[in-house]
Amino acid sequence: GKRTRRIDLLSGGERALTALSLLFGIYLVKPSPFCVLDEVDAPLDENNIGRFIKLLEDYKADSQFVVITHNPRTIEAADWIYGVTMEEPGVSTVVGVKLEDAIQVAEAS
Repeated sequence: GKRTRRIDLLSGGERALTALSLLFGIYLVKPSPFCVLDEVDAPLDENNIGRFIKLLEDYKADSQFVVITHNPRTIEAADWIYGVTMEEPGVSTVVGVKLEDAIQVAEAS
Protein backbone atom coordinates (compact mmCIF):
# COMPACT_ATOMS: atom_id res chain seq x y z
CA GLY A 1 0.00 0.00 0.00
CA LYS A 2 0.76 3.64 0.03
CA ARG A 3 1.84 5.80 2.91
CA THR A 4 -0.65 8.13 4.57
CA ARG A 5 -0.37 11.70 3.28
CA ARG A 6 -2.37 14.90 3.00
CA ILE A 7 -5.16 14.82 0.44
CA ASP A 8 -3.81 17.88 -1.38
CA LEU A 9 -0.67 15.87 -2.18
CA LEU A 10 -2.65 13.15 -3.96
CA SER A 11 -3.10 13.01 -7.73
CA GLY A 12 -6.52 13.71 -9.26
CA GLY A 13 -7.11 9.99 -9.72
CA GLU A 14 -6.14 9.22 -6.12
CA ARG A 15 -8.48 11.94 -4.87
CA ALA A 16 -11.31 10.56 -7.01
CA LEU A 17 -10.71 7.05 -5.66
CA THR A 18 -10.69 8.40 -2.10
CA ALA A 19 -14.01 10.19 -2.68
CA LEU A 20 -15.55 7.11 -4.34
CA SER A 21 -14.34 4.93 -1.46
CA LEU A 22 -16.04 7.25 1.02
CA LEU A 23 -19.22 7.40 -1.08
CA PHE A 24 -19.50 3.63 -1.46
CA GLY A 25 -18.56 3.14 2.22
CA ILE A 26 -21.53 5.32 3.17
CA TYR A 27 -23.64 3.42 0.64
CA LEU A 28 -22.82 0.11 2.37
CA VAL A 29 -24.00 1.51 5.72
CA LYS A 30 -27.10 3.26 4.35
CA PRO A 31 -27.97 2.14 0.81
CA SER A 32 -29.84 4.53 -1.44
CA PRO A 33 -32.25 3.50 -4.20
CA PHE A 34 -30.88 6.24 -6.47
CA CYS A 35 -27.42 7.76 -6.97
CA VAL A 36 -26.16 10.45 -9.40
CA LEU A 37 -22.45 10.45 -10.22
CA ASP A 38 -21.26 13.41 -12.29
CA GLU A 39 -18.03 12.69 -14.20
CA VAL A 40 -16.43 10.96 -11.21
CA ASP A 41 -14.51 8.72 -13.61
CA ALA A 42 -12.80 11.59 -15.49
CA PRO A 43 -9.51 11.56 -13.53
CA LEU A 44 -9.28 7.75 -13.31
CA ASP A 45 -6.76 5.71 -15.31
CA GLU A 46 -7.79 2.61 -17.31
CA ASN A 47 -7.24 0.15 -14.44
CA ASN A 48 -9.31 2.23 -12.04
CA ILE A 49 -12.06 2.76 -14.64
CA GLY A 50 -12.40 -1.03 -14.63
CA ARG A 51 -12.63 -1.08 -10.84
CA PHE A 52 -15.23 1.72 -10.90
CA ILE A 53 -17.33 -0.17 -13.46
CA LYS A 54 -17.10 -3.32 -11.32
CA LEU A 55 -18.40 -1.37 -8.30
CA LEU A 56 -21.37 -0.13 -10.30
CA GLU A 57 -22.10 -3.64 -11.57
CA ASP A 58 -21.91 -5.03 -8.02
CA TYR A 59 -24.44 -2.51 -6.67
CA LYS A 60 -26.79 -1.93 -9.61
CA ALA A 61 -29.16 -4.72 -8.54
CA ASP A 62 -30.06 -2.72 -5.43
CA SER A 63 -29.75 0.88 -6.68
CA GLN A 64 -30.23 2.91 -9.82
CA PHE A 65 -27.12 4.81 -10.89
CA VAL A 66 -27.20 7.81 -13.19
CA VAL A 67 -23.64 8.38 -14.35
CA ILE A 68 -22.69 11.47 -16.32
CA THR A 69 -19.55 10.56 -18.26
CA HIS A 70 -17.57 11.03 -21.45
CA ASN A 71 -15.53 7.86 -20.89
CA PRO A 72 -16.20 5.23 -23.58
CA ARG A 73 -15.59 2.29 -21.21
CA THR A 74 -18.08 3.62 -18.69
CA ILE A 75 -20.61 4.23 -21.47
CA GLU A 76 -20.15 0.66 -22.75
CA ALA A 77 -20.97 -0.68 -19.28
CA ALA A 78 -24.32 1.14 -19.15
CA ASP A 79 -27.70 -0.52 -19.60
CA TRP A 80 -29.24 2.70 -20.96
CA ILE A 81 -27.54 5.67 -22.60
CA TYR A 82 -29.07 9.14 -22.71
CA GLY A 83 -27.77 11.99 -24.81
CA VAL A 84 -28.77 15.62 -24.63
CA THR A 85 -28.66 17.65 -27.84
CA MET A 86 -29.47 21.26 -28.63
CA GLU A 87 -30.65 21.54 -32.23
CA GLU A 88 -31.77 25.12 -31.74
CA PRO A 89 -30.58 27.63 -29.14
CA GLY A 90 -32.26 27.19 -25.77
CA VAL A 91 -34.11 23.97 -26.67
CA SER A 92 -32.62 20.72 -25.37
CA THR A 93 -33.71 17.30 -26.55
CA VAL A 94 -33.06 14.09 -24.60
CA VAL A 95 -32.50 10.93 -26.62
CA GLY A 96 -32.38 7.55 -24.86
CA VAL A 97 -31.36 4.13 -26.14
CA LYS A 98 -31.06 0.75 -24.47
CA LEU A 99 -27.46 -0.28 -25.14
CA GLU A 100 -28.39 -3.92 -25.80
CA ASP A 101 -30.88 -2.85 -28.50
CA ALA A 102 -28.36 -0.49 -30.10
CA ILE A 103 -25.78 -3.28 -30.31
CA GLN A 104 -28.31 -5.61 -31.97
CA VAL A 105 -29.21 -2.95 -34.55
CA ALA A 106 -25.54 -2.23 -35.26
CA GLU A 107 -24.73 -5.94 -35.68
CA ALA A 108 -27.69 -6.43 -38.04
CA SER A 109 -26.51 -3.60 -40.32
